[in-house]
Amino acid sequence: MLHTLMHSPAYSDLDTLLQLLNAEDDLLLMQDGVFAALRGSAALARLLSSAATVWVLEEDLKARGLAGQISTEIQPVNYTGFVALTVKHPQQMAW
Repeated sequence: MLHTLMHSPAYSDLDTLLQLLNAEDDLLLMQDGVFAALRGSAALARLLSSAATVWVLEEDLKARGLAGQISTEIQPVNYTGFVALTVKHPQQMAW
């Protein structure tokens, strides 16, 4: 399943999201969800401890001026990559 986190981790139910993630899932951080990719953040540590692959949308990083502040452990993806993730996962859940 593709999970998309669109809200700041401070305003999201990360506990429930983490319980639902498994190794076959991808998690895309987008809109204000990109704040979870900030180097050294508590949300980042929690997301990286999950079995899912975590991605971050480049365009939303750039729009918020955060491109140089994200963890190198999270792979940036452009809109083409976002489309590829939606093709890979017919089922999606927005957070």
